[in-house]
Amino acid sequence: MSKQSFILPQDATDVLIGTENVSVALGGRQVLRDLTFGIRRGEIVTIVGPNGSGKSTFVRALIGAVPASRGRVRTRPGLAIGYVPQRLHIDPTFPITVARFLALPRRRGRAEIAEGLARVGLADHGRRQMTELSGGQFQRVLLARALLGRPDILILDEPTQSLDQPATAAFYRLIEEVRADLSCAVLMVSHDLHVVMSASDRVICVNGHICCEGTPTVVSEAPEYQALFGDGTRGALALYQHHHDHEHGQGGAPHA
Repeated sequence: MSKQSFILPQDATDVLIGTENVSVALGGRQVLRDLTFGIRRGEIVTIVGPNGSGKSTFVRALIGAVPASRGRVRTRPGLAIGYVPQRLHIDPTFPITVARFLALPRRRGRAEIAEGLARVGLADHGRRQMTELSGGQFQRVLLARALLGRPDILILDEPTQSLDQPATAAFYRLIEEVRADLSCAVLMVSHDLHVVMSASDRVICVNGHICCEGTPTVVSEAPEYQALFGDGTRGALALYQHHHDHEHGQGGAPHA
């Protein structure tokens, strides 16, 4: 299997955001090298990899939070990005309601906030304090905030890291509903190899570079993936398949 991922053609007008041979160095150490990647509207792409493999740096480079030392990031003009971070700390002594949190830093109307909370299943939580929320509720509020701008692409960096299994499964189902509702792309970093979204069009395995990519089944059978994680996760990852009305091209990228 090729170690270079989705080739980003110069005329790929349907690609929302992508990288061309991007490398990232942090603190004098090269963290990522030669990333070529693209994601189209409506796709769900999940990034997996061992701890310290550069998964979070990958998405941070995409959104411009860290600079590329080589290569470039290409973004469609006017692209709206919704971002859900890995974690967000709020001082437990700081009083802020859910509705107030959603209104920062850009002021939002009550109807817009109410609609956003209803979308993530928290319609009656606007007056609750952020510090009173469970882990799952907190992540849903972060998701609601990311969705207020009706993004073209939703980027989530290990959003279920602190959640138990039922809350994680519920969060993934919600993401699939959001994709169907907004027709947005979803790029998610997953810390749990046993929980790859059932609707993932592609899984990308990263370990300083893109080791392999394709459908969950293709990646689970790739020697690069098995060298990193062994056969112990193969069955679990292979279970998460989906059936849809588009075809996958070389490397697992879907095409009409």
